[in-house]
Amino acid sequence: MLRTEELTKTFRSNEIETIALNRVNLAVQDGEFVAILGPSGCGKTTLLNILGLLDRPTSGKFWFDNKEVSQLNELRRTKLRRGHIGFVFQSFNLIDELTVYHNIELPLLYMGVSASERRKRVHEVLDQIKISHRKRNYPQQLSEGQQQRVAIARAIISKPKMILADEPTGNLNSVNGEEILNLLSQLNAEGITIVMVTHSPADADKAHRIIQLFDGHIVTENIRKAMKIS
Repeated sequence: MLRTEELTKTFRSNEIETIALNRVNLAVQDGEFVAILGPSGCGKTTLLNILGLLDRPTSGKFWFDNKEVSQLNELRRTKLRRGHIGFVFQSFNLIDELTVYHNIELPLLYMGVSASERRKRVHEVLDQIKISHRKRNYPQQLSEGQQQRVAIARAIISKPKMILADEPTGNLNSVNGEEILNLLSQLNAEGITIVMVTHSPADADKAHRIIQLFDGHIVTENIRKAMKIS
């Protein structure tokens, strides 16, 4: 599904140069659940932003779905990202002024999906994520665990090939965090590729494979469990 070759990202400010990623080589297969593990400041989020076509590398190459995409402009990255990649963030990133239903529906509006199809798909996802009873609530009326479930529902409403999750349990207690990890594992079992960045070894253990990042380098890579092949 994706592959990088000598991927490097450098940030420059005045006369200071910071190397966030240094010649990163990785590959993620269709249907995998991969955890990128490392401490704060090691380059995890920078890598996820490039994999999610939110940013471009300074140098190196990046293939997504067999297309070389490392230097696409913002408009072309947006078109490729839309409908193919779902995002789940630590801080949920829900819109407070919208109900649960309308937060989930929003990506379909951007995609120009018809009203009848939007209704059908939103209700299907509400049932799938088990949050239908909260569809008329606003984010501030939900628990943090429920907010993250809504964020995951929004991420999958467009039927993406891949979900990128940035510290998805970072703002949750242990019980809610376990529920969210189990939900991601369930979605992966249904065929969605998952790439999750985390600083938690316990969370990373849910993945098929753990890639450990430190100071912008991949330092270790371990297969935790075999992928299920249908």
